[in-house]
Amino acid sequence: QVRLVESGGGLVQPGGSLRLSCAASGSSFSIYAMGWYRQAPGKQRELVATAINDGRTNYADSLKGRFTISRANAKNTVYLQMNSLKPEDMAVYYCYANSRGGIVNWGQGTQVTVSS
Repeated sequence: QVRLVESGGGLVQPGGSLRLSCAASGSSFSIYAMGWYRQAPGKQRELVATAINDGRTNYADSLKGRFTISRANAKNTVYLQMNSLKPEDMAVYYCYANSRGGIVNWGQGTQVTVSS
C-alpha cells in the first residue's frame, strides 16, 4: 500500500505562484509514475501532469508553459510548480501514484484558491 501526503495548497492572488508537494510512503518502491489531477466544483476530475520514473513528463495541453512537474525519485516525492495562476485554476489538487500491477493510489487532496 502506498500512502500519499500532499502539501502546499492555499490562497494566492491571480498571477501568483504556488508549489505543491506530494510525498509517498509505504510500498513506494513499486511506483513508476506520479502526478496530479485536479477537480473544480461541478466539474470532472482532470489530469494536470504526470512524471514517470524515466524522466518523461506529460501535461494537459492547456497548462503547458505555466505548470511544471518534477520528481525527486530518491525521495518518492513529486512537485507541481504553478505559475501565473488564474481563477480557473482554482480546484482541489490530488496527487496520484501508479504502481506495478495496475494499482493507483490517491492523496487526500489540497485546495488551491485563486482569488484577489
